[in-house]
Amino acid sequence: MSHFAYLLRCADGSFYAGYTVDLSRRLAAHQAGKASKCTRARRPVELVYWEEYASKGDALSREAELKKLGHQAKSELVVGFKTIAD
Repeated sequence: MSHFAYLLRCADGSFYAGYTVDLSRRLAAHQAGKASKCTRARRPVELVYWEEYASKGDALSREAELKKLGHQAKSELVVGFKTIAD
């Protein structure tokens, strides 16, 4: 099973960092306003970055690191990142 740490860009320009085992399902939940209070008020959201891990612990550790990054560092991280849709 794959585990993912990810970043969303919200409609107001802020970023949201999270963890999931299913990116598509989690993104749909965020878009529906059912995944997080934080993103519910900042929809629509866009999946702009993710990393895949073999273990849940590694993905959760990376999520914690992403949450600690400032806005500028998150912006730099997503520059040039290619999404599935690309």
